[in-house]
Amino acid sequence: MTNVVPPRTKRRLKLAPSAQALANGFARIREELQIPEEFPPEVEAEAQRAAIRDPRDGRGHADRTDVELLTIDPAGSMDLDQAYHAERTTGGFRVFYAIADVAWFVTPGGALDAESRSRGETMYSPDVRTPLYPPVLSEGAASLLPDQLSPAVLWTFELDARAEPVHVDARRALVRSRRRLTYEEAQQNVETVDSLALLRDIGMLRVARERERGGVTLDIPEQEVLRSEPGYVLEYRRMLPIENWNAQISLLTGMCAARLMMDAGIGILRTLPAPPQSALAALRRTAHALGVRWPEDQDRATFLQSLDAADPRHAAILALVPSLMRGAGYSAFHGTPSPDDQHSGIASFYAHATAPLRRVGDRFVNEIALAACARHSPPGWVIDSIDSLPKALEEASARAARLERQILDFVEASVLASRIGETFEGVVTDTDDKGGWIQIAEPAVRARVSGDIRLGERARATVVEADPTTGRTRFQAQH
Repeated sequence: MTNVVPPRTKRRLKLAPSAQALANGFARIREELQIPEEFPPEVEAEAQRAAIRDPRDGRGHADRTDVELLTIDPAGSMDLDQAYHAERTTGGFRVFYAIADVAWFVTPGGALDAESRSRGETMYSPDVRTPLYPPVLSEGAASLLPDQLSPAVLWTFELDARAEPVHVDARRALVRSRRRLTYEEAQQNVETVDSLALLRDIGMLRVARERERGGVTLDIPEQEVLRSEPGYVLEYRRMLPIENWNAQISLLTGMCAARLMMDAGIGILRTLPAPPQSALAALRRTAHALGVRWPEDQDRATFLQSLDAADPRHAAILALVPSLMRGAGYSAFHGTPSPDDQHSGIASFYAHATAPLRRVGDRFVNEIALAACARHSPPGWVIDSIDSLPKALEEASARAARLERQILDFVEASVLASRIGETFEGVVTDTDDKGGWIQIAEPAVRARVSGDIRLGERARATVVEADPTTGRTRFQAQH
Protein backbone atom coordinates (compact mmCIF):
# COMPACT_ATOMS: atom_id res chain seq x y z
CA MET A 1 0.00 0.00 0.00
CA THR A 2 1.31 3.46 -0.84
CA ASN A 3 2.12 5.53 2.23
CA VAL A 4 -0.30 8.30 3.04
CA VAL A 5 2.60 10.40 4.27
CA PRO A 6 6.11 9.28 3.30
CA PRO A 7 8.98 10.35 5.58
CA ARG A 8 9.72 13.34 3.34
CA THR A 9 7.27 14.74 0.81
CA LYS A 10 8.42 17.85 -1.04
CA ARG A 11 7.23 20.04 -3.83
CA ARG A 12 9.00 23.21 -4.86
CA LEU A 13 6.58 26.10 -5.11
CA LYS A 14 7.16 26.58 -8.84
CA LEU A 15 3.60 27.66 -9.44
CA ALA A 16 3.59 30.44 -6.85
CA PRO A 17 4.07 33.94 -8.31
CA SER A 18 7.65 34.00 -7.03
CA ALA A 19 9.74 33.33 -3.95
CA GLN A 20 9.64 37.06 -3.29
CA ALA A 21 5.85 37.06 -3.46
CA LEU A 22 5.82 34.34 -0.82
CA ALA A 23 8.20 36.31 1.36
CA ASN A 24 5.95 39.36 0.97
CA GLY A 25 3.03 37.23 2.11
CA PHE A 26 4.93 36.02 5.16
CA ALA A 27 5.77 39.64 6.05
CA ARG A 28 2.11 40.63 5.67
CA ILE A 29 1.03 37.89 8.08
CA ARG A 30 3.64 38.91 10.63
CA GLU A 31 2.50 42.52 10.41
CA GLU A 32 -1.14 41.52 10.91
CA LEU A 33 -0.17 39.54 14.01
CA GLN A 34 2.01 42.43 15.28
CA ILE A 35 5.16 40.35 15.42
CA PRO A 36 8.09 42.77 15.78
CA GLU A 37 10.74 42.98 13.09
CA GLU A 38 13.59 44.24 15.28
CA PHE A 39 14.58 45.03 18.85
CA PRO A 40 14.42 48.52 20.35
CA PRO A 41 17.86 50.22 20.54
CA GLU A 42 17.98 50.07 24.35
CA VAL A 43 17.38 46.30 24.24
CA GLU A 44 20.12 45.76 21.66
CA ALA A 45 22.50 47.91 23.71
CA GLU A 46 21.84 45.95 26.89
CA ALA A 47 22.30 42.67 25.04
CA GLN A 48 25.62 43.86 23.60
CA ARG A 49 26.87 44.76 27.07
CA ALA A 50 25.78 41.40 28.48
CA ALA A 51 27.40 39.49 25.61
CA ILE A 52 30.89 40.77 26.37
CA ARG A 53 30.82 39.84 30.05
CA ASP A 54 33.38 37.25 31.09
CA PRO A 55 31.41 34.07 31.94
CA ARG A 56 33.90 33.37 34.72
CA ASP A 57 32.66 36.44 36.60
CA GLY A 58 29.63 36.67 38.84
CA ARG A 59 27.36 33.80 39.75
CA GLY A 60 29.87 31.28 41.08
CA HIS A 61 29.59 28.80 38.20
CA ALA A 62 31.50 25.59 38.89
CA ASP A 63 33.96 24.54 36.22
CA ARG A 64 32.45 21.50 34.45
CA THR A 65 34.26 21.81 31.16
CA ASP A 66 35.34 18.21 31.77
CA VAL A 67 31.88 16.95 30.76
CA GLU A 68 31.98 15.93 27.09
CA LEU A 69 28.74 17.55 26.04
CA LEU A 70 27.25 17.64 22.55
CA THR A 71 24.20 19.35 21.05
CA ILE A 72 21.54 17.88 18.75
CA ASP A 73 19.38 20.36 16.83
CA PRO A 74 17.81 21.03 13.43
CA ALA A 75 20.28 21.88 10.68
CA GLY A 76 21.34 25.51 10.75
CA SER A 77 20.27 26.16 14.34
CA MET A 78 22.39 28.63 16.27
CA ASP A 79 20.17 29.13 19.34
CA LEU A 80 21.37 26.01 21.16
CA ASP A 81 19.52 25.66 24.48
CA GLN A 82 20.61 22.17 25.53
CA ALA A 83 23.77 20.08 25.52
CA TYR A 84 23.83 16.41 26.51
CA HIS A 85 26.17 13.71 27.78
CA ALA A 86 25.53 10.31 29.35
CA GLU A 87 27.51 7.46 30.85
CA ARG A 88 26.79 4.08 32.37
CA THR A 89 26.95 3.54 36.11
CA THR A 90 26.85 0.35 38.17
CA GLY A 91 23.15 0.87 38.82
CA GLY A 92 22.04 2.38 35.54
CA PHE A 93 22.93 5.69 33.91
CA ARG A 94 24.15 9.21 34.64
CA VAL A 95 22.85 11.97 32.36
CA PHE A 96 24.25 15.49 32.20
CA TYR A 97 21.93 18.03 30.58
CA ALA A 98 23.24 21.58 30.29
CA ILE A 99 20.64 24.31 29.76
CA ALA A 100 21.69 27.78 28.60
CA ASP A 101 21.89 30.06 31.66
CA VAL A 102 19.96 32.95 30.15
CA ALA A 103 19.33 34.49 33.57
CA TRP A 104 23.06 35.20 33.88
CA PHE A 105 22.77 37.61 30.93
CA VAL A 106 19.43 39.26 31.77
CA THR A 107 19.16 41.97 34.42
CA PRO A 108 15.81 41.68 36.25
CA GLY A 109 13.70 44.75 35.53
CA GLY A 110 15.92 45.87 32.66
CA ALA A 111 15.02 46.54 29.03
CA LEU A 112 16.02 43.02 27.95
CA ASP A 113 13.86 41.46 30.65
CA ALA A 114 10.85 43.59 29.70
CA GLU A 115 11.20 42.91 25.97
CA SER A 116 11.51 39.14 26.47
CA ARG A 117 8.37 39.11 28.61
CA SER A 118 6.53 41.07 25.93
CA ARG A 119 7.61 38.66 23.16
CA GLY A 120 7.11 35.50 25.21
CA GLU A 121 8.76 33.12 22.78
CA THR A 122 10.67 32.88 19.53
CA MET A 123 8.41 33.04 16.46
CA TYR A 124 9.24 31.02 13.35
CA SER A 125 8.47 31.92 9.73
CA PRO A 126 9.94 30.18 6.66
CA ASP A 127 12.07 33.22 5.82
CA VAL A 128 12.63 34.86 9.21
CA ARG A 129 13.14 33.75 12.77
CA THR A 130 11.88 36.37 15.23
CA PRO A 131 14.00 35.64 18.31
CA LEU A 132 13.07 36.05 21.94
CA TYR A 133 16.46 37.64 22.65
CA PRO A 134 18.78 39.59 20.31
CA PRO A 135 20.98 37.28 18.20
CA VAL A 136 24.15 38.54 19.89
CA LEU A 137 22.88 36.50 22.87
CA SER A 138 20.52 33.88 21.44
CA GLU A 139 22.89 32.87 18.62
CA GLY A 140 26.10 33.94 20.31
CA ALA A 141 27.17 34.45 23.90
CA ALA A 142 24.23 32.67 25.57
CA SER A 143 24.05 29.79 23.09
CA LEU A 144 25.79 26.49 23.87
CA LEU A 145 27.90 26.68 20.74
CA PRO A 146 30.74 24.17 20.33
CA ASP A 147 34.14 25.12 21.80
CA GLN A 148 32.65 28.15 23.57
CA LEU A 149 32.92 28.62 27.33
CA SER A 150 29.29 28.94 28.31
CA PRO A 151 27.40 29.61 31.54
CA ALA A 152 24.78 26.91 31.99
CA VAL A 153 22.36 25.32 34.40
CA LEU A 154 23.82 21.82 34.56
CA TRP A 155 21.23 19.17 35.41
CA THR A 156 22.58 15.81 36.59
CA PHE A 157 20.28 12.80 36.66
CA GLU A 158 21.22 9.55 38.35
CA LEU A 159 18.95 6.96 36.74
CA ASP A 160 18.36 3.34 37.68
CA ALA A 161 18.38 0.45 35.22
CA ARG A 162 14.82 1.35 34.17
CA ALA A 163 15.87 4.97 33.53
CA GLU A 164 13.86 6.22 36.49
CA PRO A 165 15.50 9.11 38.40
CA VAL A 166 16.89 8.24 41.84
CA HIS A 167 18.71 11.55 42.35
CA VAL A 168 18.44 14.93 40.59
CA ASP A 169 20.66 17.96 40.91
CA ALA A 170 20.74 21.34 39.16
CA ARG A 171 23.50 23.91 39.64
CA ARG A 172 25.24 26.65 37.74
CA ALA A 173 28.33 25.58 35.82
CA LEU A 174 30.69 26.64 33.08
CA VAL A 175 30.55 24.11 30.25
CA ARG A 176 32.07 23.63 26.82
CA SER A 177 30.19 21.66 24.17
CA ARG A 178 32.42 19.45 22.05
CA ARG A 179 30.21 18.86 19.00
CA ARG A 180 27.16 20.30 17.28
CA LEU A 181 25.14 17.62 15.47
CA THR A 182 22.04 17.81 13.33
CA TYR A 183 19.33 15.24 13.97
CA GLU A 184 20.36 13.43 10.80
CA GLU A 185 24.03 13.36 11.83
CA ALA A 186 23.16 12.14 15.30
CA GLN A 187 20.98 9.37 13.89
CA GLN A 188 23.79 8.26 11.59
CA ASN A 189 26.26 8.12 14.50
CA VAL A 190 24.13 6.23 17.02
CA GLU A 191 26.21 3.06 16.66
CA THR A 192 29.60 4.77 16.75
CA VAL A 193 29.30 7.45 19.47
CA ASP A 194 28.88 6.03 22.97
CA SER A 195 26.85 8.95 24.29
CA LEU A 196 24.41 8.66 21.37
CA ALA A 197 24.07 4.91 21.85
CA LEU A 198 23.18 5.62 25.47
CA LEU A 199 20.69 8.26 24.32
CA ARG A 200 18.99 5.52 22.32
CA ASP A 201 18.99 3.11 25.26
CA ILE A 202 17.80 5.69 27.79
CA GLY A 203 15.28 7.16 25.37
CA MET A 204 13.69 3.78 24.68
CA LEU A 205 13.49 3.05 28.40
CA ARG A 206 11.88 6.45 29.02
CA VAL A 207 9.34 5.73 26.26
CA ALA A 208 8.46 2.50 28.08
CA ARG A 209 8.08 4.41 31.37
CA GLU A 210 5.87 6.93 29.56
CA ARG A 211 3.58 4.17 28.36
CA GLU A 212 3.36 2.77 31.87
CA ARG A 213 2.26 6.20 33.13
CA GLY A 214 -0.33 6.48 30.38
CA GLY A 215 1.46 9.28 28.53
CA VAL A 216 1.00 9.80 24.82
CA THR A 217 3.82 10.80 22.46
CA LEU A 218 2.85 10.26 18.84
CA ASP A 219 4.81 10.55 15.62
CA ILE A 220 2.14 12.40 13.63
CA PRO A 221 3.53 13.93 10.41
CA GLU A 222 3.50 17.71 10.54
CA GLN A 223 3.38 20.20 7.71
CA GLU A 224 6.38 22.48 7.36
CA VAL A 225 7.37 25.28 5.01
CA LEU A 226 11.16 25.31 4.68
CA ARG A 227 13.63 27.53 2.89
CA SER A 228 15.29 25.66 0.03
CA GLU A 229 17.15 27.69 -2.56
CA PRO A 230 16.01 29.19 -4.80
CA GLY A 231 12.62 29.15 -3.06
CA TYR A 232 10.69 27.14 -0.49
CA VAL A 233 9.45 23.58 -0.06
CA LEU A 234 6.23 22.39 1.54
CA GLU A 235 6.66 19.12 3.41
CA TYR A 236 5.17 16.58 5.70
CA ARG A 237 7.86 15.73 8.20
CA ARG A 238 8.10 12.70 10.46
CA MET A 239 10.47 12.56 13.41
CA LEU A 240 13.65 10.53 13.30
CA PRO A 241 13.93 8.03 16.18
CA ILE A 242 16.71 10.06 17.80
CA GLU A 243 14.44 13.10 17.98
CA ASN A 244 12.04 11.16 20.15
CA TRP A 245 14.86 9.81 22.34
CA ASN A 246 16.26 13.32 22.71
CA ALA A 247 12.79 14.66 23.53
CA GLN A 248 12.54 12.10 26.33
CA ILE A 249 15.52 13.73 28.08
CA SER A 250 13.77 17.09 27.82
CA LEU A 251 10.56 15.58 29.20
CA LEU A 252 12.52 14.00 32.05
CA THR A 253 13.98 17.41 32.88
CA GLY A 254 10.56 19.04 32.79
CA MET A 255 9.03 16.45 35.10
CA CYS A 256 11.93 16.71 37.56
CA ALA A 257 11.72 20.52 37.44
CA ALA A 258 8.03 20.29 38.30
CA ARG A 259 8.82 18.03 41.27
CA LEU A 260 11.52 20.42 42.53
CA MET A 261 9.13 23.37 42.26
CA MET A 262 6.45 21.43 44.11
CA ASP A 263 8.97 20.69 46.86
CA ALA A 264 9.79 24.41 46.95
CA GLY A 265 6.11 25.35 47.14
CA ILE A 266 6.21 27.74 44.18
CA GLY A 267 6.32 27.33 40.43
CA ILE A 268 4.72 27.44 37.04
CA LEU A 269 3.50 24.28 35.32
CA ARG A 270 2.65 23.42 31.73
CA THR A 271 -0.85 21.95 31.89
CA LEU A 272 -3.17 19.93 29.67
CA PRO A 273 -6.58 18.80 30.90
CA ALA A 274 -7.67 15.22 30.42
CA PRO A 275 -9.85 14.82 27.32
CA PRO A 276 -13.58 14.80 28.00
CA GLN A 277 -15.32 11.45 27.94
CA SER A 278 -17.39 12.64 24.98
CA ALA A 279 -14.21 13.09 22.90
CA LEU A 280 -12.90 9.66 23.89
CA ALA A 281 -16.28 8.10 23.05
CA ALA A 282 -16.22 9.81 19.66
CA LEU A 283 -12.70 8.51 19.01
CA ARG A 284 -13.77 4.98 19.90
CA ARG A 285 -16.81 5.24 17.59
CA THR A 286 -14.55 6.43 14.78
CA ALA A 287 -12.20 3.47 15.25
CA HIS A 288 -15.17 1.10 15.19
CA ALA A 289 -16.61 2.73 12.05
CA LEU A 290 -13.26 2.38 10.30
CA GLY A 291 -12.88 -1.25 11.30
CA VAL A 292 -9.84 -0.57 13.51
CA ARG A 293 -9.85 -2.85 16.54
CA TRP A 294 -9.72 -1.12 19.91
CA PRO A 295 -10.20 -3.64 22.73
CA GLU A 296 -12.48 -2.44 25.52
CA ASP A 297 -9.77 -3.01 28.13
CA GLN A 298 -7.09 -1.12 26.20
CA ASP A 299 -6.38 2.45 27.32
CA ARG A 300 -6.24 5.43 25.00
CA ALA A 301 -2.45 5.82 25.10
CA THR A 302 -1.73 2.19 24.21
CA PHE A 303 -4.26 2.25 21.38
CA LEU A 304 -2.95 5.48 19.84
CA GLN A 305 0.66 4.31 20.06
CA SER A 306 -0.28 1.21 18.06
CA LEU A 307 -1.42 3.25 15.06
CA ASP A 308 0.59 3.82 11.88
CA ALA A 309 0.03 7.05 9.95
CA ALA A 310 0.86 5.20 6.72
CA ASP A 311 -2.47 3.34 7.01
CA PRO A 312 -5.32 5.57 5.70
CA ARG A 313 -7.71 4.38 8.43
CA HIS A 314 -5.14 5.01 11.13
CA ALA A 315 -4.32 8.43 9.65
CA ALA A 316 -7.99 9.39 9.97
CA ILE A 317 -7.96 8.43 13.66
CA LEU A 318 -4.69 10.24 14.34
CA ALA A 319 -6.12 13.37 12.73
CA LEU A 320 -8.63 13.49 15.59
CA VAL A 321 -5.94 13.45 18.28
CA PRO A 322 -5.60 17.27 18.43
CA SER A 323 -9.24 17.38 19.57
CA LEU A 324 -8.14 15.34 22.60
CA MET A 325 -5.24 17.68 23.33
CA ARG A 326 -7.04 20.99 23.53
CA GLY A 327 -6.75 23.36 26.43
CA ALA A 328 -2.98 23.39 26.99
CA GLY A 329 -1.94 26.24 29.25
CA TYR A 330 0.19 27.36 32.15
CA SER A 331 -0.60 27.48 35.84
CA ALA A 332 1.31 29.29 38.58
CA PHE A 333 1.06 27.92 42.10
CA HIS A 334 2.02 28.76 45.65
CA GLY A 335 2.07 25.88 48.09
CA THR A 336 0.64 22.77 46.48
CA PRO A 337 -0.62 22.70 42.87
CA SER A 338 -4.06 21.39 42.04
CA PRO A 339 -4.28 17.81 40.69
CA ASP A 340 -5.88 19.43 37.63
CA ASP A 341 -2.56 21.13 36.88
CA GLN A 342 -1.07 17.92 35.49
CA HIS A 343 -0.26 17.47 31.80
CA SER A 344 -2.50 14.65 30.55
CA GLY A 345 -0.36 13.98 27.47
CA ILE A 346 2.66 13.32 29.68
CA ALA A 347 0.59 11.85 32.54
CA SER A 348 2.54 13.81 35.12
CA PHE A 349 3.15 17.23 36.56
CA TYR A 350 5.42 18.94 34.06
CA ALA A 351 7.19 22.25 33.41
CA HIS A 352 8.85 23.81 30.40
CA ALA A 353 12.49 24.03 31.45
CA THR A 354 14.80 23.21 28.55
CA ALA A 355 14.44 26.06 26.02
CA PRO A 356 15.17 29.36 27.82
CA LEU A 357 16.58 30.95 24.66
CA ARG A 358 13.20 30.39 22.98
CA ARG A 359 10.63 30.53 25.83
CA VAL A 360 10.73 33.18 28.51
CA GLY A 361 9.10 31.01 31.19
CA ASP A 362 11.94 28.47 31.18
CA ARG A 363 14.25 31.07 32.70
CA PHE A 364 12.01 31.28 35.76
CA VAL A 365 11.57 27.51 36.06
CA ASN A 366 15.34 26.96 36.12
CA GLU A 367 15.81 29.62 38.79
CA ILE A 368 13.31 27.89 41.08
CA ALA A 369 14.92 24.50 40.42
CA LEU A 370 18.37 25.93 41.24
CA ALA A 371 17.06 27.42 44.47
CA ALA A 372 15.35 24.17 45.43
CA CYS A 373 18.54 22.15 44.92
CA ALA A 374 20.53 24.72 46.94
CA ARG A 375 17.81 24.70 49.61
CA HIS A 376 17.11 28.41 49.59
CA SER A 377 14.29 30.65 48.39
CA PRO A 378 14.03 31.69 44.73
CA PRO A 379 15.15 35.23 43.84
CA GLY A 380 12.67 38.01 44.53
CA TRP A 381 12.27 38.79 40.82
CA VAL A 382 11.00 35.25 40.29
CA ILE A 383 8.57 35.31 43.21
CA ASP A 384 7.23 38.74 42.17
CA SER A 385 6.63 37.62 38.58
CA ILE A 386 5.26 34.11 38.90
CA ASP A 387 1.55 35.01 38.97
CA SER A 388 1.71 37.18 35.84
CA LEU A 389 3.59 34.65 33.70
CA PRO A 390 0.76 32.24 32.69
CA LYS A 391 -1.19 34.89 30.80
CA ALA A 392 1.90 36.18 28.99
CA LEU A 393 3.03 32.67 28.05
CA GLU A 394 -0.40 31.62 26.83
CA GLU A 395 -0.76 34.75 24.70
CA ALA A 396 2.64 34.14 23.11
CA SER A 397 1.82 30.48 22.46
CA ALA A 398 -1.48 31.41 20.83
CA ARG A 399 0.22 34.02 18.64
CA ALA A 400 2.85 31.48 17.51
CA ALA A 401 0.10 28.98 16.64
CA ARG A 402 -1.78 31.60 14.60
CA LEU A 403 1.41 32.49 12.75
CA GLU A 404 2.08 28.86 11.85
CA ARG A 405 -1.48 28.20 10.72
CA GLN A 406 -1.83 31.34 8.63
CA ILE A 407 1.50 30.73 6.90
CA LEU A 408 0.52 27.15 6.08
CA ASP A 409 -2.86 28.29 4.74
CA PHE A 410 -1.17 30.95 2.62
CA VAL A 411 1.43 28.56 1.19
CA GLU A 412 -1.13 25.84 0.46
CA ALA A 413 -3.26 28.33 -1.44
CA SER A 414 -0.17 29.62 -3.28
CA VAL A 415 0.80 26.09 -4.32
CA LEU A 416 -2.63 25.39 -5.74
CA ALA A 417 -3.65 28.81 -7.09
CA SER A 418 -2.54 27.88 -10.62
CA ARG A 419 -3.90 24.34 -10.38
CA ILE A 420 -7.60 24.97 -9.98
CA GLY A 421 -9.43 22.24 -11.86
CA GLU A 422 -6.71 19.63 -11.29
CA THR A 423 -7.58 16.43 -9.42
CA PHE A 424 -5.49 14.86 -6.65
CA GLU A 425 -5.71 11.72 -4.55
CA GLY A 426 -5.80 11.93 -0.77
CA VAL A 427 -7.24 10.49 2.42
CA VAL A 428 -10.33 11.84 4.18
CA THR A 429 -9.18 12.57 7.74
CA ASP A 430 -12.31 14.20 9.16
CA THR A 431 -15.97 14.66 8.28
CA ASP A 432 -18.68 17.09 9.33
CA ASP A 433 -21.95 18.52 8.01
CA LYS A 434 -20.04 20.58 5.41
CA GLY A 435 -18.06 17.66 4.02
CA GLY A 436 -14.73 17.18 5.73
CA TRP A 437 -10.96 17.44 5.38
CA ILE A 438 -8.63 15.72 2.94
CA GLN A 439 -4.91 15.12 3.28
CA ILE A 440 -2.98 15.20 0.00
CA ALA A 441 0.47 13.63 -0.05
CA GLU A 442 1.78 15.45 -3.13
CA PRO A 443 1.75 18.42 -2.76
CA ALA A 444 1.75 18.32 1.06
CA VAL A 445 -1.65 19.90 1.63
CA ARG A 446 -4.50 19.46 4.13
CA ALA A 447 -7.68 21.26 3.11
CA ARG A 448 -11.45 21.26 3.26
CA VAL A 449 -13.31 18.99 0.82
CA SER A 450 -16.97 19.00 -0.19
CA GLY A 451 -19.07 16.19 -1.56
CA ASP A 452 -19.92 12.59 -0.77
CA ILE A 453 -16.94 11.34 1.27
CA ARG A 454 -16.26 8.72 3.90
CA LEU A 455 -13.91 9.01 6.82
CA GLY A 456 -10.62 7.14 6.41
CA GLU A 457 -11.08 6.36 2.73
CA ARG A 458 -9.00 7.37 -0.24
CA ALA A 459 -10.70 9.94 -2.39
CA ARG A 460 -10.07 11.82 -5.60
CA ALA A 461 -10.75 15.51 -5.26
CA THR A 462 -10.53 18.54 -7.54
CA VAL A 463 -9.23 21.93 -6.52
CA VAL A 464 -12.13 24.39 -6.78
CA GLU A 465 -10.74 27.27 -4.72
CA ALA A 466 -7.23 28.46 -3.80
CA ASP A 467 -6.93 32.09 -2.72
CA PRO A 468 -3.54 33.16 -1.29
CA THR A 469 -5.05 36.45 -0.10
CA THR A 470 -7.46 34.76 2.30
CA GLY A 471 -5.49 31.50 2.69
CA ARG A 472 -8.63 29.55 1.75
CA THR A 473 -8.30 26.28 -0.20
CA ARG A 474 -11.16 23.91 -1.03
CA PHE A 475 -11.53 20.63 -2.92
CA GLN A 476 -14.58 18.90 -4.42
CA ALA A 477 -14.73 15.11 -4.14
CA GLN A 478 -15.00 13.18 -7.42
CA HIS A 479 -16.58 9.78 -8.09
